[in-house]
Amino acid sequence: MRIQILGTGCVKCELLMERTREALQQLGSDTEPVKVSDINEILDFGIMTIPALVIDGKVKFAGNVPPVHELKEIIKKG
Repeated sequence: MRIQILGTGCVKCELLMERTREALQQLGSDTEPVKVSDINEILDFGIMTIPALVIDGKVKFAGNVPPVHELKEIIKKG
């Protein structure tokens, strides 16, 4: 599983990274999310708001930071 956090380094982007890591840890996964901060790469995903979560190349959501329990469900569904 490849998980990417799209964001330029704003507070919400960092919070999403932190919560995603926590969700992965709680799920017992050793997957490490990858931060994508290059604006051109972010735009290639077709999103206009950040932060965003991408799993295996598919945008799961953008513009908000869900709580850890919701992130766990999103990750489980892939």
